[in-house]
Amino acid sequence: MPAVRGDGIRGLAVFISDIRNCKSKEAEIKRINKELANIRSKFKGDKTLDGYQKKKYVCKLLFIFLLGHDIDFGHMEAVNLLSSNKYSEKQIGYLFISVLLDENNDLMRLIIQSVKNDLCARNPIHVNLALQCIANIGSREMAETFANEIPKLLVNGDTLDVVKQSAALCLLRLIRANQDVAPAGEWTTRIIHLLNDPHMGVVTAAVSLIDALAKRSPEEYKGCVSLAVSRLSRIVTSSYTDLQDYTYYFVPAPWLSIKLLRLLQNYPPPEDPGVKGRLNECLDTLLNRAQEPPKSKKVQHSNAKNAVLFEAISLIIHMDRLGAAVEPSLLVRACNQLGTFLQHRETNLRYLALESLCLLATSEFSHEAVKRHQETVVSALKSERDVSVRQRAVDLLYAMCDKTNSEDIVSEMLSYLETADYSIREEMVLKVAILAEKYASDYSWYVDVILNLIRIAGDYVSEEVWYRVVQIVINRDDVQGYAAKTVFEALQAPACHENMVKVAGYILGEFGNLIAGDSRSGPMVQFRLLHSKYHLCSLPTRCLLLTTYVKFINLFPEIKHEIQAVLRQDSNMRCADNELQQRAVEYLALSQVASQDVLATVLEEMPPFAERESSILAILKRKKPNMTEGIQASAKENIKAAQDILPAAPPPKASDTASGMVDLLGLGDEVIPESARPVKDESQEEQHTVSLGTTNEEGLHKLTLKNQGVLFESDILQIGIKAEFRQSLGRMSVFYGNKSPVRLNGFVAALASADLEGIQVMASQVDQAVEAGAQVEQTINIEAVGFEIEKPQLSVQFSYCGVPQKFQIQLPVFLHKFLEGTMMNAEAFFMRWKNLTQPSQEEQRIFKSTQAMTEESLKLSGFGFGVLQGVDPNPDNLVGAGILHTKQGQVGLLLRLEPNRNAGMYRLTVRASRDGVAKMIVDALEPHF
Repeated sequence: MPAVRGDGIRGLAVFISDIRNCKSKEAEIKRINKELANIRSKFKGDKTLDGYQKKKYVCKLLFIFLLGHDIDFGHMEAVNLLSSNKYSEKQIGYLFISVLLDENNDLMRLIIQSVKNDLCARNPIHVNLALQCIANIGSREMAETFANEIPKLLVNGDTLDVVKQSAALCLLRLIRANQDVAPAGEWTTRIIHLLNDPHMGVVTAAVSLIDALAKRSPEEYKGCVSLAVSRLSRIVTSSYTDLQDYTYYFVPAPWLSIKLLRLLQNYPPPEDPGVKGRLNECLDTLLNRAQEPPKSKKVQHSNAKNAVLFEAISLIIHMDRLGAAVEPSLLVRACNQLGTFLQHRETNLRYLALESLCLLATSEFSHEAVKRHQETVVSALKSERDVSVRQRAVDLLYAMCDKTNSEDIVSEMLSYLETADYSIREEMVLKVAILAEKYASDYSWYVDVILNLIRIAGDYVSEEVWYRVVQIVINRDDVQGYAAKTVFEALQAPACHENMVKVAGYILGEFGNLIAGDSRSGPMVQFRLLHSKYHLCSLPTRCLLLTTYVKFINLFPEIKHEIQAVLRQDSNMRCADNELQQRAVEYLALSQVASQDVLATVLEEMPPFAERESSILAILKRKKPNMTEGIQASAKENIKAAQDILPAAPPPKASDTASGMVDLLGLGDEVIPESARPVKDESQEEQHTVSLGTTNEEGLHKLTLKNQGVLFESDILQIGIKAEFRQSLGRMSVFYGNKSPVRLNGFVAALASADLEGIQVMASQVDQAVEAGAQVEQTINIEAVGFEIEKPQLSVQFSYCGVPQKFQIQLPVFLHKFLEGTMMNAEAFFMRWKNLTQPSQEEQRIFKSTQAMTEESLKLSGFGFGVLQGVDPNPDNLVGAGILHTKQGQVGLLLRLEPNRNAGMYRLTVRASRDGVAKMIVDALEPHF
């Protein structure tokens, strides 16, 4: 404690020296206990202690506490020191209180009174000590007590600059510790105008405060943008001699410049042409300075200059990602400047350059400029010593990849993968697999890449990767023969990874006949080659190979006996694993009992898979959400490739028996009572007719917020829906359940009209007979092509007991079904909210509700909105955001529901980036409140 020694407290210096000279822990404790006993006796027995002595003993207690020992006395003496007029005594009192007392201490009221007295003092040193104490404790009571006092000090023209600095930082600390404490109203404008203060220290502290306030209330503090640009311009255009006291190694006010650039990233680019032009000039000047020869060889000079440069580039990227009209030259020049850092000797600079280039690669203006550094990035990937920098190089290669360079980048990444660090191999495998699929013009190249991937890094290839290659091969006739030949050759390698065996087993089981004409890959050769790997594989892989063997029986009847011999082996028939044993027994029985025609039917070639979203991309997003979202957000090509098509709808739950059928479709709607079910009366079967309803309004209303449920129901028929929507595509499975005790003949379900407004719909054929107690399924594919969607009509007809029945129902296809929820923070939400102010972009309704609206009762997620927690300053308000996808394009949507508890009224506001869309969404929302 050098400051205390300077005050001449000799007793404290001796005590510290004694502690340091102790030879053991026991000796130290003994000396401390002796000192504590002496201090306690002095505080209790000596009534004549002066300020100096109290200060000395309180210092000793503080030192003992910092050594890790508990202090349970001396607090009152420390509080008494606060009333002293001597700086050293008051300082020690505040120091003791700040370190040892918590906000729940009984002495806090006395402390608050002393702090109040010091805040009103004329001595600025005492005011500063009080402000530091408030900031150190930062309790709610402190915040509530001084919430109005500190802003007064901050904006008062008579307050000294050093006190203003402390007041700004103290207020910042209270705001961070207590979310509901923030100056508002009259203080807002006056705090913003601190950016014009002539004292640079005050401005630096004020920028930190305004940045925190702007993040919480961006609309309230948006006036800071023009003043921040003005202040930044003055710093950038000044020389280091103009700001000599705030120049750091020839860089004018670097910390303030960085804070101003970060403050501007809370807002979109200024709308005023003059302010915007001034900001562009500042950014242009900062980029120019980066190319100037250094004014000093000291590392501090380059660190300060580069710190400002990187923050300026971050602001340029921020402006571009908001869709603002950024000067393309700024993006390109920023990219070129970052390129010069890729071979810099400083590891941190290389890392930051790669990270920023990843973001620049997503801009249409700078993407080509980033691609020019491909060779340098590849070289960094191979020669860089720091694994975190290599990781960023992989990210950048992934971000800069497009159709023109995909093969080169994939080849380089595969080459590096053989020697890559284990910590990044799994992610590299995912990225190579995604790029190969995304940019494959020739799918034989895709097959080669994935098989090389398995060969090089088989342990890091997840099941999703080999699932995906199987799906693609099965769906593409032109590549099946090549894939079968390639996996057959891969199996011949002495060391063959198990994932390769899985792929080979699946593909040869389906398409081995395509290469069986060559004697070198004949049926027996394929079988023996696969079976040579059998005993080296895990149980799940053996189960897959058994399926391949039984497929071979269908493809190659001439090797049937060889395969049956394998199935009969004790290691299979009596295996401890239930799955493997069951397959061996059942496959053997099937091959022995079934005729060739039955085998051909049961073991026919797999039908094409329903195209679906790449599960590989989903894994990568989970691993690196920020990076992948940033890369995918601006590059349209990458966005489109991220979602292939929809997965098939899950199969329905079949009921066990017709007599016990309550809900044929297993959709969980209301149970039909026994009395309502039709009973077969053979004597009157010909006269038995049941009137069918012709409307499904109730079911349609229920399915507005759900994607599965009963759409229509009568005594004869139950129609259920299971649907899935992703972006502009939808797939709906319609299940027709026969509730009657007789068969429904001549069953036809078709679209009433194929020419619909704003939507394209295709329906599959359905079985013409529906047995009693059975159900049939129909698949309907949907694509939204516009924003005004007409609901499709489904025409259903059949014959029941010889009486023809016909009716039409509407399918639950609404505009909001194509709305995908998105998450954002408060800053992004309110920035977008205030940009959507045109009358045609907003729809507002006020309604009354008998019960309080909550997130659950509103079911925002059922409408597709992502529910944003903790975004609105008013916790009673509900906030949501989403993106509406159609073939015409994407539309961003924002929602706010503001309650008036006293009147029982609610105001619903929806804003959309496309004219008229907000009204359509509100029209759909309103009936459900």
